Amino acid sequence: QVQLVQSGGGLVQPGGSLRLSCAASGSIFSINAMGWYRQGPGKQRELVARVTSSGSIRYADSVKGRFTISRDNAKNTVYLQMDSLKPEDTAVYYCNVDSMDGLKRLRDSWGQGTQVTVSS
Repeated sequence: QVQLVQSGGGLVQPGGSLRLSCAASGSIFSINAMGWYRQGPGKQRELVARVTSSGSIRYADSVKGRFTISRDNAKNTVYLQMDSLKPEDTAVYYCNVDSMDGLKRLRDSWGQGTQVTVSS
């Protein structure tokens, strides 16, 4: 089992900033990729940003230049710095981790989700 604990999020005015964190623990031998997804009201879950073990980063076009993903390998933690937030960024944000346990089994794990609301 892999446990993901998310923190951060909340209510912010347009143009403001928030930082999300997600710490992974449990049966982890290695982490292949860590990322963030979001699901807005009435929308499907979508990729926001993802970083692989090699450092390759992918962003959704809608957040490029505003959001920054980073990871601390020593702490098995991924961060999402969100700047210049817009009302359309309002969503529940989910952490996702692709990992391998000691028996070389692949695991796809999700965090509990955290609400981000951008509103004046």
